[in-house]
Amino acid sequence: MNAPAAGTRRLALWLFLAALAVYNVNGREIASYDSQPTKFAARELALHGRLTLDAVVAEAPALAFRHSFQKDRDGHFRSAYSVVPSIEAAVPAWLLHRAGIVDLRAPLAPALVAALAASLLTAGGVVLAFLALTRWTGRRAALLVAVGLAFGTNLWPLSSRALWQIETVTFGMALSLYAWWRPREALGGGQVCLGALGLALAGTARLETAPMIALLLVGLASRVGLRRALPAFGIVAVAAGTIMLAQHSWFGSVLGAKLRLQETGLEAHGVTGTLSARPWEGAAGLLVSPSRGLLVFSPIALVPLIGLRASWRRSSDSGSGWWTAAALLQFAAYACYSMWWGGHTYGPRYVLDALAPLVPAAAAGMTWVAARAWRRAAGAVALAWSIAVAATGAFCYPHDSWNTNPRDIDRYHERLWQWHDPQILRAWRQGPSPQNFGLFDRAAFRRPTSQP
Repeated sequence: MNAPAAGTRRLALWLFLAALAVYNVNGREIASYDSQPTKFAARELALHGRLTLDAVVAEAPALAFRHSFQKDRDGHFRSAYSVVPSIEAAVPAWLLHRAGIVDLRAPLAPALVAALAASLLTAGGVVLAFLALTRWTGRRAALLVAVGLAFGTNLWPLSSRALWQIETVTFGMALSLYAWWRPREALGGGQVCLGALGLALAGTARLETAPMIALLLVGLASRVGLRRALPAFGIVAVAAGTIMLAQHSWFGSVLGAKLRLQETGLEAHGVTGTLSARPWEGAAGLLVSPSRGLLVFSPIALVPLIGLRASWRRSSDSGSGWWTAAALLQFAAYACYSMWWGGHTYGPRYVLDALAPLVPAAAAGMTWVAARAWRRAAGAVALAWSIAVAATGAFCYPHDSWNTNPRDIDRYHERLWQWHDPQILRAWRQGPSPQNFGLFDRAAFRRPTSQP
């Protein structure tokens, strides 16, 4: 397959820069309870070449009581989550530190690095999806889908604003989509390996993506034959084996601290088991819960849903159907999860993992939308609402305090279905977060003069 035309490359660059600017315009990290060790591990790796967090906990002893900070078999504090996003973020952190732009010992430097790395990965994923789209549709339609993905979903307030897992899954799946979503005859060895690298990134960052990764590997083998697909299987297997060996050496389990997290998570979320006895409730919640539903927060997601059938029909040459099936399988897996609402967050969180795989279906759905004037008008309204809601998350959450007030959502699950006090309206009433623009401060770049 030929390289993108010069005009497409320029448009992709402008899209990347625009996404990066929009993602960072609120000037803050939207931190979660679980994401904190990831950003500190990135700082420690860039500064000292280590992933342990003993020095971090010594500076802030209260962190030792957070379940996301776990002791390994040698008594060192480590992140309970994958180290892959920390390793990714350590690269720009080290470059900025070496260039003298950011002093990583500055009080707000870890938050700055987290926000920057997450936004770089998310914006990169959006651009890769756009470039993949231009092979199958016009640049205008590809740009509209990319804009909806970038600014009309929770990729803006969640994936781009905190370093944890979502940003790496988004980038990894988009990289694989860019490499593999092409005619069968254009799938050479380089594309096979590049796509496998993307799946490896996603899988090592977030084990829960294993179902769609396995299905995409099967889809690759069905399209190009098992022999040509073997390098992809090998790359993913080596990556999985490496992270599992590291986790076993640290925590005594190939799953790392995940089992410990699961034990504390069940109690914290008010459930008795990992799998739900009512998966249909999880499926409905992921789609239409007033405070967690994808179609409530991002009705622009109706476009790929409309295109699901058409994308499946294109499967024989492009592989679109495999991406559609992967997204649906991942959705089903999260619907079966007893904690489908994702804890304290803004809107839908788990379904973000399936957004990049839905891009081929979105391309097919755009054809349907563009065919009638009323459909184009409805699509414009859906996009406008989706962008407004995503921006609300970027500028207002967690000032809304919806997750804990009047009662903790993890204990009182009925609040997930209350239409009289949805999270979006609460965020509008409460207004912008006082944390906005906090990283536009000297403390994000330089240490106080009194600090050694």
